[in-house]
This record gives sequence, C-alpha cells and structure tokens, in this order.
Amino acid sequence: MANRLYIGGIPYQTTENELRDAFAQAGSVVSSSIIMDKMTGRSKGFGFVEMSTDEEAQAAIAAWNGKDFQGRTLTVNEARPMEDRPRGGNGGGGNGARRDFGSRY
Repeated sequence: MANRLYIGGIPYQTTENELRDAFAQAGSVVSSSIIMDKMTGRSKGFGFVEMSTDEEAQAAIAAWNGKDFQGRTLTVNEARPMEDRPRGGNGGGGNGARRDFGSRY
C-alpha cells in the first residue's frame, strides 16, 4: 500500500488547506494538492493527498471514499503511477503528416 492517495470528486471551490484539514481527521497529512487547469486556473476536481503511514492512508480511504464532502461524493483510492500517454490532441495525422482529401493525382 502506498501512502499517496488519489482524490476524485473534489468540489471546484475547495482549497488545498480544506482538503488537508479534512484528511487530517484520519491521520498525519504529509502533502495535499488539487490539480488545476493550466488554461483557466480552475480546479479540475481531483487531487492527491499523501499520508504519513500506510495505516493512515487506509484510514483515510475508509473515512472518505464514497462520502459527501462539501456537497460532492469523493472517490478515494491508492494513487497509481502516472503512465506514459501519447502526445497530441486529435489522434490523427501525426507530426506534419500530409493528408489527402480526395486529390485527383
């Protein structure tokens, strides 16, 4: 069990301090972060909390997973390592690939 927890369903107005205070009820919080959208600066509605021990992480999962927090239901589970994802947005073409839109040649 890792001490780092994924927290989903965080209300958009929640601050990192409020998240930290809520999870401190289950034990010692090492760090808390809410992921923000780079373009808008608005919360993406998920984040991470790191607890000091595995036991405290388990207690935080038991205390908060599926529970109401500021009007939204939280999803709390062990954070998984970030996987490599393909870059790019629209899934086609690639880096400067030529597209043929019905050329007559």
